[in-house]
Amino acid sequence: MAGFVPDWSLQRKGATDQRRHLEKIKQALKERLPDLISEESIVASDGKRVLKVPIRSLEQYKFRFHPWQGDRVGQDQGQGQPGDVLGKLPKAGQGSGKGGKPGESPGVDYIEAEVTLDDIAGLLFDELGLPYLKPKPQASLPQPTWKFKDISPKGLMGNLDKRRSLRENLLRNAKNGPPKVGGWRESDLRFKTWVEEPQPEDNAVVIAMRDISGSMGDFKKLMARTFAFWMLKFLRTQYQAVEVVFLVHHTQAREVTEDEFFQLGESGGTKVSSVYQLCQEVIETRYSPARWNIYPIHFSDGDNWSDADNRRTVEILETLLPVVNVFGYTEIREGGYTSTLMSAFSRVKHPRFRMVTITQRQDVYPALKTFFPRKEG
Repeated sequence: MAGFVPDWSLQRKGATDQRRHLEKIKQALKERLPDLISEESIVASDGKRVLKVPIRSLEQYKFRFHPWQGDRVGQDQGQGQPGDVLGKLPKAGQGSGKGGKPGESPGVDYIEAEVTLDDIAGLLFDELGLPYLKPKPQASLPQPTWKFKDISPKGLMGNLDKRRSLRENLLRNAKNGPPKVGGWRESDLRFKTWVEEPQPEDNAVVIAMRDISGSMGDFKKLMARTFAFWMLKFLRTQYQAVEVVFLVHHTQAREVTEDEFFQLGESGGTKVSSVYQLCQEVIETRYSPARWNIYPIHFSDGDNWSDADNRRTVEILETLLPVVNVFGYTEIREGGYTSTLMSAFSRVKHPRFRMVTITQRQDVYPALKTFFPRKEG
């Protein structure tokens, strides 16, 4: 047909709609990340849980004629002008009439998209990173690499350096007559020499410290566990050479296993300096700053037993700050009070010391981004 130009974009309509649908799901997940990552059922799950997130449907714009006014054509001779707004769809939940009576306005269609824990983690981890992370020359977990270092007259034929062997043969023949290649001798051969070299790693250790004193109730315990859950998943997904040390404390501190860190109940008083002292001992005996990037993170409600111990805690903290990459303090509260420990910490002015406060579930998300910003250092 003369003048007919096919619109090939129609052939890709299905793929385009699918891409728009996936982008819509991703945007909806981003908007709900603060709520999703603090779901208790996710933290307690085996990682295979599937969530359903409501997503507004993606139908194409089109005119809809009133179903009870008979057959009509799509044109009118009224006073409207191009670009005039003919009507607006109501927001979600506004389809009914006034006073709770049934209404005639159309509703907004939503679908439930199924997402997994890995889908949520992928979006979250795109925004996280270990700050001030530096390669360490004496890595404790070296990944050896083979590097070409020298040329030897002896070696395996598989390591024969043909270019250098040709050069030696040509030079020897040129000394004794016309330059040419030929008349090979064993002394003409040159072999590559490879040596094993340790590759520097971004070695990092995270020292997780949790307050298990009697004042850490169910909400505080849940928030500490939620933060630690996503922190560990982030570290183990994004980094290979990362170790985690688990410390707990009430009036005394001790090192525990990962399972104990998440499962131990609450009892006793609080002496925060005990866990900071243990953290210092762990660093001095096992994690030299020359070989490790160090990230201590402490979870507490800030109810320490005395001002004297607050001062002792600050003293230890100030000795640790010059040797760590970042020291994080997370205070979990129920209410608007300010703890004595937070007041003592507020006088510490150091770029590597960071404090956050969690008073509701949605605070976990910005707390993670404060301690582990994507780009810094």
